[in-house]
Amino acid sequence: MSGVHDLLAGAGVGLVSGLTSGLMGTSPGGGLVIFSVLLLGAEQHVAQGTSLITQVPPTGLAGARRYWQSGNRSPLPWIVWIGIGFLVGGAGGGYAAAAVSDQALQWTYVVYLVALIALLILRRDRKDFSHESGDRDQLPRLPLFLIGLLAGFSSGFMGIGGGLAITVGLAAGLRVPQHQAQLVSLVFSVIPTNLPAAWIYWSKGLMVGWPAIIGILAGLWIGTDLGARMANGVSRSVLRRVMIAFVSLMALYMTYKALT
Repeated sequence: MSGVHDLLAGAGVGLVSGLTSGLMGTSPGGGLVIFSVLLLGAEQHVAQGTSLITQVPPTGLAGARRYWQSGNRSPLPWIVWIGIGFLVGGAGGGYAAAAVSDQALQWTYVVYLVALIALLILRRDRKDFSHESGDRDQLPRLPLFLIGLLAGFSSGFMGIGGGLAITVGLAAGLRVPQHQAQLVSLVFSVIPTNLPAAWIYWSKGLMVGWPAIIGILAGLWIGTDLGARMANGVSRSVLRRVMIAFVSLMALYMTYKALT
């Protein structure tokens, strides 16, 4: 019965994480870490390893397709430069995480989330780039690389996939339209850029059992598609408020875990 319980609990973790991923256009890692702790009783390092390992398969494909069908695009140069930074940062973050305690990871997680909340709140809304503009694909390479580096390091160090950093970095930092930033973030849940970090956790046995892993993967496939359907039916300002609320709840829960 424990195998069935783990399968169902894993499906619940994947479904909720996938819904938030598709709705907000972030990788599902933030939800996977928190709900693995909450529903599966995993320790912090194990929750992070589980999150990264279950994000290796292209579970965000259905969600990315929904954004693409709604007219959003992910320019190849953006993917290339963010991807290069992600690979470098991911390996470094994975090795760094293995050297610190669960509590240190939890507090780092809190600081990271608070910083993202501040960026989202301080961001001033402006008109999106025109879809006909030829300049909108021409973003400077260094900021794209740095966004990927931060996303990769946060992915490896905190097991969260890096999608929040990509979405916030593009939308708040480089003024990319919110839906387009979310598509780019979801593309990185299709490309296995977190493979180096996932392998580090895998090699150390930091993951839950296979029944839970299978359940999480199934839940992610379904949840990401449903969340993306919902996201394409609401406005940019609503998505931004939802993201602020969700990240705030994540920060509060992780603060509670770090204090107990």
